[in-house]
Amino acid sequence: MRKLIMSLVCGAAVILTGCSTTVPRVSDAEAAKFTAEAKAEIQNLQAPITQSISLYEAMARALKFNLNHRVSMMEADLANADYEVSRWDMLPRVVANGQYYGRSNEAGARSLSLLSGRESLEPSTSTERDVYTGDLTATWNILDFGLSKIRSKQLANEALIQEERRRKAVIQIMEDVHRAYYRAVSAERLTTRLSALENEVTTAFQTSREQFALRRTAPMPALSYQRELNDIQGQANRLAREMQVAKMELASLMGLTPDQKYSLQVPAEMPRPTRLSMSYEDMIDEALRNRPEIRENIYTQRISEKEIKKATLEALPSIEGFVGIDSSSNDFLFNSDWAGYGARASWNLLNVFATGKREKKAKARHELEKARGLATAMAVMTQVGVARSRYESLTQAYMTASDGAMVQGDILGQVESLARASSASKQTLVRERMNGILSEARRDAVMAEMAEASAHIYTALGYDPYSTAIDGSEDLKTIAEDLRVLWTERSKKPGT
Repeated sequence: MRKLIMSLVCGAAVILTGCSTTVPRVSDAEAAKFTAEAKAEIQNLQAPITQSISLYEAMARALKFNLNHRVSMMEADLANADYEVSRWDMLPRVVANGQYYGRSNEAGARSLSLLSGRESLEPSTSTERDVYTGDLTATWNILDFGLSKIRSKQLANEALIQEERRRKAVIQIMEDVHRAYYRAVSAERLTTRLSALENEVTTAFQTSREQFALRRTAPMPALSYQRELNDIQGQANRLAREMQVAKMELASLMGLTPDQKYSLQVPAEMPRPTRLSMSYEDMIDEALRNRPEIRENIYTQRISEKEIKKATLEALPSIEGFVGIDSSSNDFLFNSDWAGYGARASWNLLNVFATGKREKKAKARHELEKARGLATAMAVMTQVGVARSRYESLTQAYMTASDGAMVQGDILGQVESLARASSASKQTLVRERMNGILSEARRDAVMAEMAEASAHIYTALGYDPYSTAIDGSEDLKTIAEDLRVLWTERSKKPGT
C-alpha cells in the first residue's frame, strides 16, 4: 500500500508539472521575423504604379488595398462563417463511440439467497476479460433545437451588423481620400514654385546679410528686410511640410508605404462647386433609410427581441429523444448487436424562478437598444444638417478664395512688370510671389475641404461610394471607371 501511495503521489506530481505553462516574451528574433514578413506582405498587396494617379484610381486603390478596409471585410466574413456554423447546431447530434475494457482477472460474482442467507450459486462470470464495444447514437433535444434556432437568427443579424460596419468603413475611407487627394494635388501644383521661391528667398537673405556686414546699406531697413525674408522662409517651410504630409496621408489610404514615390494627375482646373439639389427634409429621410448606424441598430434590436424569447424558452423542460446501434465483443451476451431507443425529459425547476428576472433583463436591454436607436437617429439628423451647412459655407468660401487668388495673380503680374522696369524692389517682388503661392494654397485648401464636404454629404446620407456591380475583385481599371461614372453623375447634382 505504501508503494502504491508513493506511486500515486509521483504520478500526480508529474501531471501537475506537465499542466503548468509559461509563456515567453516576444524575442528579438520573433520581432525581426514579423517585421520582415509584414513589410514583404504589404509590398506584395499593392499593384504597381505605372502612371500618374487620378482621383478615381486613388479611390479604387483604397477600396482594393486599404488595410483597414481589408480588416473590416475579414470581420464580416468571420461573422458570416459563425452564422453558417450555427445552422449545424439545429441538427440532431450523431455520436460514434468506441471503447476497450480489460482487467487482470475474471469479473466473477456469487449470489446469496435472501431467504436462507446461504450461497445459492457458485462464482460465475458473464463478461470476458477483454471487451470491445461500439455504438452509434443520434439524439435530438427539442429545447436545444429551439434555442439553437434563435441563436442562429441572432448570428445572422450580427453578420449583417458587420456588413454595415464594413460599409461605414468604406464610406469614411472614400471621404478621407477626397480630402487627401486634393490636398496632395495642391502639393503637386505648388511644389516646384515653392522650391524656386525658397531658393530665391535664401539667396536674397544671404545677399542682404553680406551687404549689412560690409556696411553697404542702412542697418534698420536691411534688418527689417531680413526679418521679412525670414518670415517668408518660415511660411514656405510650413507649407512644404503640410504638402508632404498630404501625400503621405493619401499613400496610407491607398495602402502604399509612406516612402512610396508616386505622382498625381493634376486637373487643368479645379471643379466648380454647385448648389445642393435635394431639400433638407428629403436628405433627412434618405439618411434615416440608408445610414449604416441606423441599420446596425435595427439589427441589434432584432437580437434583443430574440433574447426575450430565449429567456422564456430556457424555463421549459428539456425533452430529448435518442436512437442508436450498439455492438459488443462479449461472447457471453446472447445478443451482441442491438438497437436502442428511448426518450428522456429533464426540468431544472430553479429556472422557473429565474425566468422573470431574465425576461426583465432582456426587455430592459431591448428598451435600451430602442433608446440608442432614437439617439442615433437624432445624431444622424444633426450630421446631415451640419454637412449641408458646411458644404454651402465652403462653397462661398471657395468662391472668395478663388477671387482672392485671381486678384493676387493680377497683382503679381503688375509687380513683375514693374520689377522688369526697375520700378519695384526685389523685396516687393519676393513678397508678392510668396503671397501668390499662399493665396493659391489657401484656395486649394478650401477646395480640399469642399471636396471632403461634398463626399461627407454622401456619407451623411449613407450612400455607398460604388455601384452594386462592383464587389472588389475586379482590376483597378474597372473599379476606377465605375467610380468615375458614379461620382461624375453625383457631382452634377450633389445631395441627390
